[in-house]
Amino acid sequence: MRHKVLTIFLIIASALPIAAAAQPADPLADAFARLARPEGEGWRIAESDILRAWSRSGSPAMDLLLQRGEAALDMGDIPSAIGHLTALTDHAPDFAAGFQARAAAYAAAGQFGPALADLRQALILEPRHFAALTQLGLMLEEMGDDGRALAAYRASLAIHPHQPEAIDGAARLERKRIGTDI
Repeated sequence: MRHKVLTIFLIIASALPIAAAAQPADPLADAFARLARPEGEGWRIAESDILRAWSRSGSPAMDLLLQRGEAALDMGDIPSAIGHLTALTDHAPDFAAGFQARAAAYAAAGQFGPALADLRQALILEPRHFAALTQLGLMLEEMGDDGRALAAYRASLAIHPHQPEAIDGAARLERKRIGTDI
């Protein structure tokens, strides 16, 4: 019996380094490190690299649905945007960009409940999704939840300190908070 336990232990122990080696390194780790640097302009390239990586689902058909949904949103065709992006999230439920884009479409339609649910899912799938955090801050601010909006802006800026929308939103809410504390 002791021999069987020892054999099982050795098999498990020898498999651990293989499993650890099989885990892919975060391909965006370097880009996020460059994005967070306060100096220089390297963050612009890092931001572009991250956004480009996030826009790729791994499926040309799903990428096309994202492009069509974003194009419809840009043209103000909210129902079409929601339709394309719903098809995307249904067929690619692990693609954070689909949920973030659909959240923008729902918010544009004034449907904050579904928008918040989609932002939550985007952040579950990609906790570093600074665009989703900034979008969350904007929505919470519009809903009058200034405390949570400020927290969302700050979380976004901790990842990407160069975003004008998050910088402006945080500054606006901090001024408002200071103004009400006097």
